[in-house]
Amino acid sequence: MSPRQVPSNLLGSPLGENAFIGTFNSELSKKEVSDFIIKALESIDFNDKKITLVIPDGTRSCPLPLILPLFYDLISPVANSLSALIALGTHAPMTPEAIDSFLAGENQTVIQKYPKMKVQNHEWWSPITFAHLGSITAEEITEISFGQITSEVPISINRLITESDLVIIIGPVFPHEVVGFSGGAKYLFPGVSGQEMIDSSHWLGAIISSAEIIGTLGITPVREMINLAASKIKVPLLALCLVVETGSSAISSLSFGAPHTAWEYASAVSSKKHIKFLDKPLKRVISIMPPRYQDIWTAAKGMYKVEPIIQDGGEVILYAPHISEFSITHKELENIGYHCREYFSSQMEKFEGVSKTLMAHSSHLRGAGSFSLTEGEQCRITVTLSTGISKSRTESMNLKYLDPLLFNLTEYENDSETLINHNAGEILFRLK
Repeated sequence: MSPRQVPSNLLGSPLGENAFIGTFNSELSKKEVSDFIIKALESIDFNDKKITLVIPDGTRSCPLPLILPLFYDLISPVANSLSALIALGTHAPMTPEAIDSFLAGENQTVIQKYPKMKVQNHEWWSPITFAHLGSITAEEITEISFGQITSEVPISINRLITESDLVIIIGPVFPHEVVGFSGGAKYLFPGVSGQEMIDSSHWLGAIISSAEIIGTLGITPVREMINLAASKIKVPLLALCLVVETGSSAISSLSFGAPHTAWEYASAVSSKKHIKFLDKPLKRVISIMPPRYQDIWTAAKGMYKVEPIIQDGGEVILYAPHISEFSITHKELENIGYHCREYFSSQMEKFEGVSKTLMAHSSHLRGAGSFSLTEGEQCRITVTLSTGISKSRTESMNLKYLDPLLFNLTEYENDSETLINHNAGEILFRLK
């Protein structure tokens, strides 16, 4: 497969020209959503098949209590089995209570609402989770990464995918700091994939830099990695891609088909709905993080999505008093702290054995900067945490601390050089 060529198993739609509905400024009614999904699913033979739905975790805005019942009612009566696999990547596993709320809605449980569907977290921490699909060769990854990565990348994926007769991805599309726009086959890699793909794809995104890649349409190098890995999957793949109003259940558009076809439409819609443009850079952004982000590992999106509009020497404040951990699942992050990309890339021997996913996350949160042995680290902007993490722990990570008990939002509300970014994490801000 030549660079930028999309694998055939990721293209096409059983709905043909009717594979899309809605646009960036529309709000689809429940009937429009229902009619579209039912028509899509009625075009597929589910009889006596093992069906797996790959779904997002609670860090994404996605109205699953509205959508999943439509899939359940059409698939469960005729399928051999129906499973829902939560695409954690390396996020913390969702608790049973969180799963009930996210999938079934208020005052209902998954068992009550979907008695014939098995729901499970992607257990990325367990080696027995995975089936191995081969690798991206050294030659392929060298070409994709423009020579930045030269060793082959093993490809593994949750074995539930390979044991299914059909896999359907259900999830929203937003601007994304590693791949350009999330969604589509990204729910497979890194959503339910092994560590090697996660490390390599995230480090490649870090090399390109979050500010450069986030909100970029088309096949970015990381998207090309994902597509190449997905081409190794022999099970038929479909996707329902959503563009949603952040923090709500409102749906602007739906697209259904093979993962790349559905994603391509949704990413174009997302680029108009989820990107806001400013005339000039700002001195400060205060990102108020909603409770769907339970650690800095996920709440860092409040930095990624506003970095492009911060002037040199400016500041991003992440306000999240409910957060008390840098990472629920990656405690070793506190061994390296937060640094710009060059801090790592110029002294990789110092970090031999450290996960590249950790280094990628670290550099994405800390933003652009430079490093040399003589001048040390010079970061472009200040990143301040106003969270439940203590002052000593925050400062030990190369970040600035602001006591959340002393934080007063009204002090900033009339400041023309400050943006108050409510419900932060999914809307990207850029300069015109």
